[in-house]
Amino acid sequence: VMNLLPYLVIGALLWVLVLKSGVHATLAGVALALTIPLERSPGIGHDVEHSPLHRLEHGLHKLVPFIVIPIFGFANAGVSLGGLSVAALVEPLTLGVAAGLVVGKLVGVFGSSAIAIRFGLADLPVNSGWLHMLGISLLCGIGFTMSLFIGLLAFAGDAALQDAVKVGILAGSLVAALFGAAVLLTAPAAAGAEEDLG
Repeated sequence: VMNLLPYLVIGALLWVLVLKSGVHATLAGVALALTIPLERSPGIGHDVEHSPLHRLEHGLHKLVPFIVIPIFGFANAGVSLGGLSVAALVEPLTLGVAAGLVVGKLVGVFGSSAIAIRFGLADLPVNSGWLHMLGISLLCGIGFTMSLFIGLLAFAGDAALQDAVKVGILAGSLVAALFGAAVLLTAPAAAGAEEDLG
């Protein structure tokens, strides 16, 4: 079914049912997204408008970063940075969250992308190389909505631990943003576009 409407109607019903079941309703969105058809699009210039998931993604493109994420952020990121010390930044939980964002996302995104490209399941984006993929993988460590969401659920009821998670998210996101930007700013225009991973 290539029309988005049935997916959206069923998705709304699924969301209500999952919410009423006591399970966190965001799982309904994840499950729904896995059912919407997606057709492979190698890069810029290819017609992706016939792919329902691409149409939905493009339709939500401006709504999510300019409305949904800021509302979520303002509602959930309330952490006081007053009196923040170096000791708070090197707490095991804070360091673990920050390392998960910077190192974990780098290894996960770059590694899985490299494997998929190596085995012909995906292509490098047009006019980009492995250095660009490295930079983008680092930028994926900028955590906010899902990181906050998971951190608040994991340590529900303990305000001190939730604050440590939030500080770790902010610190890790800042490091990931700086490293990712540095890699992308120093990458040549088409660095490694023709390189073989091996």
